[in-house]
Amino acid sequence: MGKKIFSGVQPTGNLHLGNYLGAIKNFVDLNNDNDNECIFCVVDLHAITVKQDPKILKNNIRETVATFIASGIDPKKGIIFNQSSVAAHAEGAWILSCVARMGWLNRMTQFKEKAGKDKEKASIGLYSYPVLMAADILLYDATHVPVGDDQKQHLELCRDIAQKFNNDFKVDNFLRVPEPLIQNEFSRIMSLKDGSKKMSKSELSDLSRINLTDDRDQIINKIKKAKTDPLPMPQDVKELNHRLEAKNLLVIYSSLTNSTIENSIKTFMGKNFSEFKERLAAELADKIEPISKEIKKLLEDKKYLDEILLDGVEKANLIANKKIERIKEIVGF
Repeated sequence: MGKKIFSGVQPTGNLHLGNYLGAIKNFVDLNNDNDNECIFCVVDLHAITVKQDPKILKNNIRETVATFIASGIDPKKGIIFNQSSVAAHAEGAWILSCVARMGWLNRMTQFKEKAGKDKEKASIGLYSYPVLMAADILLYDATHVPVGDDQKQHLELCRDIAQKFNNDFKVDNFLRVPEPLIQNEFSRIMSLKDGSKKMSKSELSDLSRINLTDDRDQIINKIKKAKTDPLPMPQDVKELNHRLEAKNLLVIYSSLTNSTIENSIKTFMGKNFSEFKERLAAELADKIEPISKEIKKLLEDKKYLDEILLDGVEKANLIANKKIERIKEIVGF
């Protein structure tokens, strides 16, 4: 039996290799499986938990849609829409925030990390956004949600909220309790400049990441300059525990070639890093350059991207409105 899959991506702009290998590549595979029903949401309500420039946000929403399509997601097979255009998400978040408990949210480690030391100055939205995430998922009766390590805790919260709502209002299985689709071992791609940090668009140096809009020369140059160590290529997996930059590059290569880390180590064992980097750069350029060209081409056709969103919003509204109306009846509105 097929899965009903809900995935959300923040329109932060400048999506990079970490986003592609950690999530989007997986979305493409899920969407290509005809047994699955996929809903891809550009979560612009989540994006404003951090102050955004309105013009840039609008462009970033389109860029996220363009990236989905350029990477191979067929909008005819799934639903692609932006969250703020479906009012049920905000309504659902409020109702579910009256079911969720402070103690549950206080345990969310991501808030602690993002708010830092001065959490009193953080927005309420940043604190409560896992409840909105729960509404996103539960409105569509999703059976599965692809999650990386940093979102597992939020999905657990979503499951708790669904169960509490069902128990409080004595409506067995009304809110479907979703299962996680744990991303594979390659879900965490690290900075090309520091193997202990996750690849991020917020890192100052552009050399720390491969952007999905980079051209072939930029990709090859960034891999050439990627940090390694003076030792030859590792002999076994154990060595990677204390050679984080080598591990990161091998993870990228393995993910691109659908290989295991063990097989990649066997292929390059004892060779010089320069030889491995050449091969990695070629693989990466072959994969990313066509995506980059297609993103740029799609961004020139704003009308087409807006039509995809409008079509997606229409389909999403049909599902979400039905669910929110029933939720309102259950709570007594």
